[in-house]
Amino acid sequence: MIMDIIFIFFMFSTGVVIAGAVFAFIIIIGVIPTIITKTRTKSHIKFYENVIVMSGILGTIIEFTNIRLSLPKIFVVSFGFSAGIFVGCLAISLAETLDVLPVIFRRFKMNIGLSYVVLALGLGKMVGSILTVTKSLFYNM
Repeated sequence: MIMDIIFIFFMFSTGVVIAGAVFAFIIIIGVIPTIITKTRTKSHIKFYENVIVMSGILGTIIEFTNIRLSLPKIFVVSFGFSAGIFVGCLAISLAETLDVLPVIFRRFKMNIGLSYVVLALGLGKMVGSILTVTKSLFYNM
C-alpha cells in the first residue's frame, strides 16, 4: 500500500515536471509570443496563459481516462484545423530557432526559393491535419 502511494506520487511528480518542460519549450521557441504579436492581442496575455494551462490539464485528463466526447462534426473539424495550424507554427518556430532552413539552403547552394519551401511545409502540415481529421470522422460514423 505504501509502495503504491509512493509510486503514484513519483509518477505524478514526473508528469508535472515533463508537462512544465513541454510548456517551457513551447514558450521558449517563441510560438505563443509570435502568435500574440501577429494577432495584436497583447492585452489578452492572461487569457493565453489560462488557456495553455487548462488545455494541458484537460488533455491529460482526457488522455488518461475513458472520457469520450460527443461533439458536433464542425467542432471536430475546426479543432483539427486549429491544431494543425498550431503544429505548423510550432514546426516553423523550431526550424527558425535552430536555423535549420538557412543551413540547408547554404549546403544545397540554393539562393532562391526559401519562401516556396516554407509554403510547402505549411501546406503539407495542413493537408496532413485535414487527412487525419477526415479519417477519424469517417471511422467514427
